[in-house]
This record gives sequence, structure tokens and C-alpha cells, in this order.
Amino acid sequence: FVEECQNTFCQTLLTQRPSLVSTLQHCVDGALEALLTSAHFTSADCEGIRLPLRTPSQQARCLLDHVRAKGEAAAKFLLEYIQQGEESGSILNKKTQTVSREFLKFQKKLRSSLSAQSCFLSTYGGTSHMSLDDIYTDGQLELAEACPDVHGPIGLKDITGEVGMINEEADTVLVSGEAGSGKSTLLQRLHLLWAREAALLEYLLLFPFSCRRLNTELSELSFKELLFQHCCWPDRDQDEIFDFIQDHPHLILFTFDGLDELKQSFSDEHRLCCPTQRAPVHVLLFNLIQGSLLKGVRKVVTSRPSAVTPVLKKNLCKEVLLKGFSPSGIDCFVRKHHSDPTVAAKVLQSLHTNTTLLGLCHSPVLCWIVSCCHKELLGCGEGSPQTITDVYLTIVEHFFQHHSPLRSTGKISWHREYLDPVLRLGQLAFKGIVSTCYIFSDKDLDPCAITKEDLSLGFLIQSKDLSVFRSKCYEFLHVTMQCFFAAVYVVVSKDLDRSTIPKLFELKNLKETSLRTACFSACLLYQQVDECSLDKDATAVETPNLQMTATFASGLLSQRHRSLWLHCCPATAIDRKTRQVSKCLSKGMQKHFKSIPQPVAGEKKSMHAMPGFVWLIKCIYEMQECSIAKDAMSKLEVDHLKLTYCNIGPVECTALAFVLQHLNNPVGLQLDNNTVGDVGVEQLLPCMHICHSLYLRNNNITDEGIHKLIAKSIQCDNFHKIALFNNRLTDACTQDFSLLLKTKQDFISLRLGNNNITAEGAKQLAEGLRVNKSLKFLGLWGNSIGDAGAEALASALEGNTTLVWLSLVGNGIGSAGACALSKVVKNNVSLEELWLTENCITRMGVECLIEALQHNANVKSIWYVLRNNDLCLEEVEEMAQRESRLLF
Repeated sequence: FVEECQNTFCQTLLTQRPSLVSTLQHCVDGALEALLTSAHFTSADCEGIRLPLRTPSQQARCLLDHVRAKGEAAAKFLLEYIQQGEESGSILNKKTQTVSREFLKFQKKLRSSLSAQSCFLSTYGGTSHMSLDDIYTDGQLELAEACPDVHGPIGLKDITGEVGMINEEADTVLVSGEAGSGKSTLLQRLHLLWAREAALLEYLLLFPFSCRRLNTELSELSFKELLFQHCCWPDRDQDEIFDFIQDHPHLILFTFDGLDELKQSFSDEHRLCCPTQRAPVHVLLFNLIQGSLLKGVRKVVTSRPSAVTPVLKKNLCKEVLLKGFSPSGIDCFVRKHHSDPTVAAKVLQSLHTNTTLLGLCHSPVLCWIVSCCHKELLGCGEGSPQTITDVYLTIVEHFFQHHSPLRSTGKISWHREYLDPVLRLGQLAFKGIVSTCYIFSDKDLDPCAITKEDLSLGFLIQSKDLSVFRSKCYEFLHVTMQCFFAAVYVVVSKDLDRSTIPKLFELKNLKETSLRTACFSACLLYQQVDECSLDKDATAVETPNLQMTATFASGLLSQRHRSLWLHCCPATAIDRKTRQVSKCLSKGMQKHFKSIPQPVAGEKKSMHAMPGFVWLIKCIYEMQECSIAKDAMSKLEVDHLKLTYCNIGPVECTALAFVLQHLNNPVGLQLDNNTVGDVGVEQLLPCMHICHSLYLRNNNITDEGIHKLIAKSIQCDNFHKIALFNNRLTDACTQDFSLLLKTKQDFISLRLGNNNITAEGAKQLAEGLRVNKSLKFLGLWGNSIGDAGAEALASALEGNTTLVWLSLVGNGIGSAGACALSKVVKNNVSLEELWLTENCITRMGVECLIEALQHNANVKSIWYVLRNNDLCLEEVEEMAQRESRLLF
């Protein structure tokens, strides 16, 4: 650590904080004794750090804060103490010193149990015994909140590590992602790695929990009972092992999969501190998350974003976003799924010629479906799938075809031949969705008349989660499959009343339908335990799956699929339900538009998407009805549409383009901090003609996506601005931007900050700038153009008369580049702001800039921002006095 100190020892404590905390939490007492003996600390300092309410990691953080407050000498002493201890081996991990023989037996049993549960892929119902090692593919993991030390994706090991911590007092990490994004598989991978001692070595015990399974726990439990009954029961000395867990919480890891599937929304109203006191399972879970129970245990919780409340967020140490597969991830998964390389290559080739389907594959569950059904989906000869509903209809057909391969050599009319089992499965699925029930007992199957033949179809499989029931338990292959069957039931069933569809789209309580008398035994029992709480929170926790069911219902009632149901449902009934959906979508969009506040005087009207707006657009797209899209967009009159942090991926981009292309007036589309990627960019092209500006900050876009975007935008008269900072652009894209600048003489703003553009890229841009007569804003901060790039830009801009703002912050520019830019200042009368912060400019470069300003006295609003360059304090003070327009 001492060798890594480049500036000061106190700064090293900050830059190396995560690794220092990891080291110190096991030797806080030793470090305090050393600091006390050396007179850097007092007894009061030590006592303040050793407060019993603090966990070891919190004590380590507090120790580092105290040392920094003491100054350089104390910081240097602590760093030397740590380094000497590591070299001599005196600073050791103390974990094994307090572990008993029985504890080691329990640890071995727990590892063995987790290994057995995790070695095969279980996320998609175990339709085939795929080894997790063979099929697992990394999804895109990013921190929800920007971290100055982390740019771009993070790895599995960073989930439980110190990277990206926003609340050091909290212990819970949230992994959020949409349904099918791979959350459960990610946890399964973590479990397997820990069981094999291949990762998470800092944790002696790992306890996995399924919130879906916890839903079936009807009785009140103590924390100890919850821990051992739902994970792994020690053969002997349970009390000793439980005491160890309480005494060493920092060595324990809990995972909770599917918080959004609990019947209750997260709440901190019922506090519980005693680990032996019995309480409902959700109360135990919520108190674990907020730290009232077993403070210091690291918890990893997964959930869909729509179920994450502000109350939950304040109890998180960090949030990690799981954004499905990247393009390379799709390629990797498909190749792993198909053992025959020839088949894999054919599937990938077909996907890359069908970008809509490729966009769907960014969702791992849809990528799995496409891989399973590639013969039906690719080259079927009847038009390629366009919507998620199309894909699920295909997998249903695939399952029926494989169930009776001898019945037909071609496509089977499953909606005719298997209508009865589909309706029975649909009734079960629908009742489960409205009751937040995803695991079904034999008693739940009986009211729906589910037969063994129905089970043999493969959509409903035996649950791998143990439950409170002695009989077998079942679940759908995936929660999205349950939503699909529920939607089929809504569309086809004659047993539901007319209010079902309006309630479904308005996300109202659906328990008061005509099915209310056929409730599940588990749900009835649960309602007897906490009926008031269930009623209060039902809408909040059911929303994600209700929305998904409504999305499928929209697709199933589209004109393209209408003929599927006419043999079993009167045309008048189908038409009525279609009109109901159309009316609900129109009403929902109008509600969003009415919520748009009036603009402040002097500003343009903008709309920031409210929760559910993107869902409504996806429903409109599933219906594939341009008339509905036109009707909705005719009522939207804003200058800017903001969809930042809205989980916009390629699928959502396809739906947005379908709807937004019908806007009456040009709009600025802000999609910052999403997962658009190159495929998403291509899906947006149909609506580019209606965009006057496009903001795509932090969207994992590469030069390939930019090439297609620029080729389209050059043809769009309304398009004037683009912002692409924090992506993965290189010099390869600058030729496209140069062409854009040469071609569009009405282009106003180009912002490419925080990418990978060098001097060569700057030279390419300079060719376009030399010709362009309209650009006002150019942002290239956070690249690496250096002096050569600055000189090229300066040469191109010397005679420019339109540029108002230029940012070259953090580009490795020295005095040569500054001197070249001074010529722009001297001759360019339009430039108002030039940002040169965090470069390498010395006194000579600043002198050139000052001299240039003296020749440009007529321009009063020029600001030079020169902070953090190679100037000493005395030079800064002197130059600031010489030129008031210099800002240091």
C-alpha cells in the first residue's frame, strides 16, 4: 500500500479504501493497539471505534476515518503497519481460529447441498439437464449509481465487494433486472462458485432463500428456524453454529431471490431485533434487509425494478443493475446451447439478419426460447416474429409439437387440438397471478381440473423449491410463461366478467372477479394470517406480472392473431375484448399526457416518463395497430421526451420507434442511462425523422451502431443534436461524424465526451469542422486527443464563426495544444466558453491564451477553465490577476 502512494498517505487511504477495509476488518484490535502504543490514538479514540453496535467492517471504516483525521503521520504509520503485517504473516484472516469441528461438518454439508442444487440450470424449469458450467453466460452488470472509480460493466465478484458502495451503514445489495434478465441464474452461479470454494471465500457460510418458496410458509418462525428449516439443518450442535453466526455476521452471506414475488411490499414498520422471537416470514426478511436482525450479514436480494420502493432503497448499501445479454453474450449463449457448431452458426446468422428478433434475445429467457425453437422461429416461411407474443406462441407450438411428434409432420393447430388443457393451465396461471402465487400444491391443481396429461405437456413442472406442503408442488417453466397462459385465459375464457380487462390494464385488484370462490388453499391460509396486510399491499407487489399479462393479452388480441380464437370464442366477444384493450391503452396514455406540467416561462415543454408509460407503449406495439399508435401520439405535444433510467433495451426501442414515428411534431428523445446498445440504435431508426435531438449517454453503444445511426440521420431534416458521452466509441466513428458535419449544415450540437477518441479521431472530426457552418456546441471531454488532436481542431476552427462552446477537459493536452487553441481565441469571434480543465498545460500555454484574449477584447463572455493543470499556486494567483476572464 505504501508503494502505491503517489500523492499523500491520506489520499491512499481513500483510493485504497475497499481493500484496506477488507484487510483491517480482521485485525482492528491489533491496529488500534499499535496506534495507541505509537501515540497516534488515545484510549478514547479506540473505545469509540470498538463500539459493540458496529460490525467489524464498520469498525474498519471508522478506523480509517479517524486515521485520516489525525493526519499524514498516522496514515503513514497505519499503512506501514498493514504492509509489515502482511509481509510477516502476522495479519491473518482469523476466520479459521474460531471454527469448531462440527461447524466445519455443517459447512461441508451446506457446500454439498448447494453444489447439488446449483450444478444444473434451473431457471427455465429444467427442460433439459444442462450443466450450469456449460451454459452459464455473463449478463451485463452495472452500478445503478455512478461511481467515479468504476466505468462500464462490473463482474460477479463486485456484487458483494466494496465497489460502488453508496451507504456504508447498510449491508444489503440489490440486484435488479426485468423478468427474464437472468437474476435467478446469476444467484445460482454465485451459489455454485461458493460451494466449490471458487469465489466468495471471505464468507464461511452462504444461505440461499427463495421468496417464491417463502410465500408458502404460513406459520410464524424465529430467525433460527427460518435459517435452518429453509436452507440446511445442522446434524449436531445447532446452538453452537447459530451462536457463531450471530457472533461473526461479517462472515455470513444470505441471498434472497425474487423479492418482487413476495405477497407484501417491503416495509420497515414492524421492527424485530430478537433472533429467537417468532414472526411472519416477511417480517423476518424485511428486518434482515434493514439490519434490525443480524446487523453485519451481507445480503444479496434480487427484484424487478418496478417493485423497488424508496423505502427499500434507503436500506441498500448499493444497487446493481442486471441488463441481460450483450451482443457478445447472445453469441456466447447460442454457441453454448447448441453443441453442433454448424447449427449455432446458422442460428446466429439468422438472428443477425432479423434485428427485431436479435433485440428480443437480449433478454436471456427469450434467448433461451429462440435457441430452443430456432427451427420454428427462423426460416418458417410465414414472416419472422416481431413481438414477444409471437415468440411465446411459437414456443407453445414447439412444446405441443414435441409432445406428439407423430401426429403431424407439419405445424399443428395447438389452439384447436389442445384448447382444453390450455384453458385449464390458463385458469391456474391467472388465479396464481392475481393471488401472487407461483408454487402450486395438488390441492391448487384440483379446482382447475389439471390432469397428469396436462402436466406431461411440460409447461407446469415439479418445483425444485421445497415447501410447507408434503405433497408435490408445481410451478410454470418461468414466471413469464405463467403470465402468457394467464393472458390466453383472459382472452379465451367465458368465465371471466367484463371488468377483467379494464382491471388488468388499470392494475386494480382482480380478486373480485367471478373466480373469487376458487381461491388456492395456500392463499386462503395466508389471508387468514394477515388478510389486512395482503389487501393493502396487493396492487404494489402484483404490478409487474399484471403488466406482463396485459402485454401478452394485447398481443393475443391483435388482428394478426385474431383468427386463433374464433373457433372457440364468438367473434363478438373477441371484438369486445379488443375494443376494451384499445380503450384502456388510449385512456392510460391520456392519463400520462395530462400529468405533464406546464413549462416554466422561457423553457420548452418536456415530459419525463412516469412508471408504466413504457409498458403502455409496449402493449401498443404488441397489438401492431398503427391506428392506436397514431391516436395516442396525436395527443402528445412536448418538445422533449425523457426516458432516462427506464430500463430501455432493444425490445423497448422497437416499441418506441413503432409508436413515436406517429408524433405530429419533432421531439427531443432522451434515453440516457439505459441499455440501448447497437441493436437498440438500429431499432430506433424508423423514428429518427421525428427526432430533433437524441441523447444516448451511457448506453454501451459502439462504432457499429453509430455508423447505422449517422447513415439514417443524415437523411432526416429535423435532426440537429446528438449526445453520446460515456459509450464505447473509438476513432472509427469519427469519419461518420465528419460526414455528418459536412452534409448537414444545420447541425448544432455534437457531444462525444468520455469515449476512446484519440488524435487520429480528432483529425477526422477536424475535416468535418472545416466545412461545417452551423455547429455551436462541441464536447470531447474525457478522451485522449492530446496536443496533436488539439492542434488539428484548432486549425479547423480558426476561421469558424458559429462555435459557441468547446470542451476539451481531460484530454492530455499540453502547452503545444493550448498555444494552437489560442489562435482560435484570437480569431474566432463566436466562441464564448473553452473548457480545458484537467489537462497538462504549463505556464507557457497559459501565456499564449492570455495574449490571445488581449486581441479579442470585444468578446466579453469568454471563460477559460484551467483548473487542475501543471501550474503552481503562485502562478495561478498571478495569472488570475492579469486576466479576469481566466477561471482557475
